[in-house]
Amino acid sequence: MTSLFGLPYSDSVVVAGALVLGITSGVLGAFAVLRRRSLVCDAVAHSTLPGVCVAFLVAGVKDVPGLLLGAAVAGLVAALLMVGIERTSRIRPDAAIGVVLSGFFALGVVLLTHISNTADADQAGLENYLFGQAAGLLERDVAVMAVVATGALLVVAVARRALTATLFDPAYAGAIGLPVRALETVMTLLLVVAVVIGVRVVGAILMVAMLVIPTVTARQLADRFPHVLVLAGVVGAAVGVTGSLAATRGQLPTGPVVVLTGFAVALAAVLLAPGRGVAWRALRLTARRRQVRREAVLAAPEAPGHGLADRLARAALRRRGLLAPDGRSLTAAGRAAADELAERRALWSAWLAHGAAVRLPDAREPDPADLAGSLGEDAVRQLRRLAREAV
Repeated sequence: MTSLFGLPYSDSVVVAGALVLGITSGVLGAFAVLRRRSLVCDAVAHSTLPGVCVAFLVAGVKDVPGLLLGAAVAGLVAALLMVGIERTSRIRPDAAIGVVLSGFFALGVVLLTHISNTADADQAGLENYLFGQAAGLLERDVAVMAVVATGALLVVAVARRALTATLFDPAYAGAIGLPVRALETVMTLLLVVAVVIGVRVVGAILMVAMLVIPTVTARQLADRFPHVLVLAGVVGAAVGVTGSLAATRGQLPTGPVVVLTGFAVALAAVLLAPGRGVAWRALRLTARRRQVRREAVLAAPEAPGHGLADRLARAALRRRGLLAPDGRSLTAAGRAAADELAERRALWSAWLAHGAAVRLPDAREPDPADLAGSLGEDAVRQLRRLAREAV
């Protein structure tokens, strides 16, 4: 990596750590985001702080594996506590998350303040678990992150089908004999693993962004869950590497720059994703409105029209040769288009009236603009027969 990017060794370690974080948080965060448990990510990330402090107080040294183990235990306890409060009381999930998040984070701040007031010089740098300090990563730290991440990703690869069934339909998963509670616990453990891997790089406060942003981006671009998982990992890796490179070149803090890079990517996906982006849907809606206005002119060209929309519709029909120069009568091609429009509308009316009686080979979504193409010629013949019999 040092030769590939032309970076100093220390910067290469940071980029490698961001790469591991991006892949892991992208894949593992998808299970929380698609369960609509994104706030759990934030609560677990904040809850790791007291675990780090307790691990330091117990060990007496700032040993990275030990601190990460403490963070993992605290995150897991917090996650299970949220689930327990939600299931055994009348407290709503958002309230349970707020209680656990604030309680654990407050405890972490108190412990961190207590440690900083001691004379132990080894405590310097513990606050980096709150805000992140990727520049302090060592090669062995990245190696530990990579080993833990590989284990978690292997669990996802092996148990993907069972995890997917539990994620989207727990009742069905239980009906076919899957241990739903155990699988939900596994998903919680995977979330904790992702948080523990990332707190050194982006910190407990910003870690939630790395868990949510890749899945938000991937969901805008893919429909199937396996594709979302893979794409989320790719997006996370790209965001981590790009953000860390930008931070090292600009001498900026790595965590915030990585998160800002991810925010820009997610915003672009929300706005521009094909078929789902806000801009894409706005253009499609505008085109549909223009089409509806042109069809209204085709159906009744002699009707008086007012406003800019009507003038634009008539101008478009004249350019296509469907409307005569006077703007009030149809050409031969226009009359043929009007007849086709009337046929489509009649067919759609027949579908609304008799669609329940039509036998389809599979589940299909009718398209009002192209009923024959979406349902098939056999369904159209059935509709026409049913409409004739109704008359």
